[in-house]
Amino acid sequence: MDTRHCEAFLAAAETGSFEAAAAELNVTPSAVSQRIAALETALGSPLLIRSRPCRTTATGQRLLVHLRRTRLMEEEFFAGLHEQSPAALRIPIAVNNDTLATWLLPGVADFLQREHVTLDIVLDEQNYTYALLEKGQAVAGVSSEPKAMRGCIVQPLGTIRYRMLASPAFAARWFPAGLERAGARQAPVVVFSRKDRLQADFIQTELGLMPGSYPVHYVPASDPFLDAVRLGLGYGMLPSQQAGGAVAAGELIDLAPGKFTDVPLYWHAWRVQSPALERLGQAVVEAARATLHQPERQ
Repeated sequence: MDTRHCEAFLAAAETGSFEAAAAELNVTPSAVSQRIAALETALGSPLLIRSRPCRTTATGQRLLVHLRRTRLMEEEFFAGLHEQSPAALRIPIAVNNDTLATWLLPGVADFLQREHVTLDIVLDEQNYTYALLEKGQAVAGVSSEPKAMRGCIVQPLGTIRYRMLASPAFAARWFPAGLERAGARQAPVVVFSRKDRLQADFIQTELGLMPGSYPVHYVPASDPFLDAVRLGLGYGMLPSQQAGGAVAAGELIDLAPGKFTDVPLYWHAWRVQSPALERLGQAVVEAARATLHQPERQ
């Protein structure tokens, strides 16, 4: 494939428009369009849907994944040729919010300080990060999906254990006799986002209440989510790694002692990796297994 054609496609796919791609490559939008059309002709398949923003087709997604992997390996190769190069190697990874808020950064801090590497972190729910890998928006990531994509490897990391927590004052007001159906119909629940099923699944399993039958606060950030529960705005599912200190201090209590939700996490990466990505993966796996719940520890 022609390098200029691939660069034009990559720029358009990443920026979302031919005009932005043209500015990035210092050419005209017409030149970007012609190069992408030539690449589509060479491959015999459309690569981009000409919308605003432009979107990749299924073939375009596969090519985008390939080009991002290739770019990462090329950047690492040239950095190795010029050890004093000021340009850091950028690795895009997809992770869920609670992973970022708890164990990931402490776990890879030594690696990032030791290696000339920067992270480009893309956030989503753990059930959706897998799709970011499929779309080529990341070259590796943390997901709750146990099955590896074609051409990828998957490694188990452990589980994040979530408990239904509330402030003592909130519990006394809404659940004086424990977590019960009548109180749950009126008590507000803190939910991370409309993709977040943790609270809904727990309440449906334990109390038989369907989503929509109780009030909800949406708080789409991990630390503010914890603050909302601690301030008594509502009750919600929190990971032990994040809320353990507040529970030990008596700021939060478990509304359903002995009942919890374990979410298994897995590290996904391409089978053919750059050395830096492989070392990053090792750091992630080691950090997760030292921090998360493991089957033998339960």
